[in-house]
Amino acid sequence: MSEAKNKNIPVHIGIIMDGNRRWAKERNLPAFEGHAKGYEKMRSAPAWFFSRGVGVVSFYAFSTENWNRQQAEVNYLMKLLEQAVETNLREQAQKEGFKVLISGRLEELPGDLPAKCLAVAAETKANKNGVVNLCLNYGGRAEITDAVRKMIKNKVEPEQVHEGMIKKYLYNGDLSDPDIIIRTSGEQRLSGFLTWQSVYSELFFLKKYWPDFEETDVEAVLREYAERQRRYGA
Repeated sequence: MSEAKNKNIPVHIGIIMDGNRRWAKERNLPAFEGHAKGYEKMRSAPAWFFSRGVGVVSFYAFSTENWNRQQAEVNYLMKLLEQAVETNLREQAQKEGFKVLISGRLEELPGDLPAKCLAVAAETKANKNGVVNLCLNYGGRAEITDAVRKMIKNKVEPEQVHEGMIKKYLYNGDLSDPDIIIRTSGEQRLSGFLTWQSVYSELFFLKKYWPDFEETDVEAVLREYAERQRRYGA
């Protein structure tokens, strides 16, 4: 049993999986190789966290800004994500017993990917061994914008609007706010990840690229989290 296991364990961890392309470039490999390696780590990571008592892991898989990348790279990423929701992540979720949620503007995804996202969420909704929240075509400002639009559509009156009401209209508003957000690659910003939910999240910026993320990093993050004193403005 790990040292972190006996200490304060976060319920929800968010991960900004950054550095795939730079990992590949430093090895004189095409960017696709970096994304493929990063995808393997995304499949491995849930078990590392769930086995230590974490309940929810949110992955920033594809942002609303990522459409601005080269078309060939976007197409490859869409194929990886389709492979995840249709086969690999889907089978893994059923085998390991975790639930899959998808957060983002699914209707803008190509082909039948939106339907496949909804299918994996429906098929795993009864699973109890943790939650993987895949943030796909996601942006924090987009999420808040979409929440406001839904409230207007539902004719929510101004006096009814409060923080709890807004949270209800987020993509998966029943999820707890992330206790920790981890970003790899050395960049120190959130880039629109869980903008509403992250106001009191502890931040961990790791210098290593996402393809180099290992189970020992999970131990290190949880150990440091257990030693931090969280404050909420008091």
